[in-house]
Amino acid sequence: MISSSDILNGKVLIVDDLEANVLLLARMLASAGYTSVASTMSPLEVCELHRNNRYDLILLDLQMPVMDGFQVMEGLKEIEPDGYLPVLVITAQPAHKLRALQAGAKDFISKPFELAEVQARVRNMLEVRLLHKELHNYNDVLEQRVQERTADLQENYREAIFTMTRAAEYKDQHTGAHVQRIGYYSRELAKLLGQNEAFIDQIFFAGPMHDIGKIGIPDHILLKLGRFTQDEWEVMKGHAAMGAMILGNGKSPYFKMGAEIALNHHERWNGTGYPNGKRGEEIPLAARIVNICDIYDALRSMRTYKPAFDHLKALDILTHGDNLSLPEHFDPVIFAAFMQNHHLFEDIFKSYTEELLIWKWNETGQTP
Repeated sequence: MISSSDILNGKVLIVDDLEANVLLLARMLASAGYTSVASTMSPLEVCELHRNNRYDLILLDLQMPVMDGFQVMEGLKEIEPDGYLPVLVITAQPAHKLRALQAGAKDFISKPFELAEVQARVRNMLEVRLLHKELHNYNDVLEQRVQERTADLQENYREAIFTMTRAAEYKDQHTGAHVQRIGYYSRELAKLLGQNEAFIDQIFFAGPMHDIGKIGIPDHILLKLGRFTQDEWEVMKGHAAMGAMILGNGKSPYFKMGAEIALNHHERWNGTGYPNGKRGEEIPLAARIVNICDIYDALRSMRTYKPAFDHLKALDILTHGDNLSLPEHFDPVIFAAFMQNHHLFEDIFKSYTEELLIWKWNETGQTP
């Protein structure tokens, strides 16, 4: 569990060629209580400093002489073995924001600086980075225990998954039981498709991790009422890759499938999805299954941008499409299995409300 003190003790490096900017950012962080803030005005020093100190967050100016921020990020990629760049870029150029996100940065701060924005983005980024490191370390511990007691390890993985999915739920109270229902929907659909027992077991626990990357999306974007700006939408779409990075180092079949689902559950059968525009069977089967389950449950649930729809309304939208979803987005075989057995999914939605899931967890100490 990441505490406030953990976040405030996170190691931060400020990189800007202007001393005034460095001093201003340092004062902003100090006023918020951060205890481990370093700085450099030389972009040439950043990679070596990070190699020696392994910062939890790097505030990186993009426009610097000799070596710009994009070049610095390329160097950092060679240091980070898992490809996760703990970089929050600093820019006054709107056009640079999207390019920076595509280059691997996780978020951006606009110039001129605003105290509230700087402190909020730094805190969110540090929380995600520390959780990423904690999960990485936790995976190592769990893998060591595999050799001792395989059965116990499997149960521990499942418990960790439940904890992680609940952590993601706390970012948005309206998602509630959504992530848990995804496991039940996905398991049922995998059975209907004739998958083996191992696949069915794995997707039941991996499916609920599909949106784990949303813990890294700033609240003002994740919970925004109304349409996203283009920059906000690019940040929002980043949850797919972020989720895959969070889960990607796990050697458990649950985490491996979870990473696969997290990355690909917004891909579409006709190639119009994200983040990579995959089409057809290029999209992993588990992600194709979770995709339609996720859409169905989102239609049934209240969101900041829509009311909850009843079962028949959800089926009508899935069948005829709306401004967000079209039937050609889904694997036709999976779509047919879903529609032919749609009453099973209505039963799951009714049976696993948030209140019931919480009660079962409290009573049994395990997922129902």
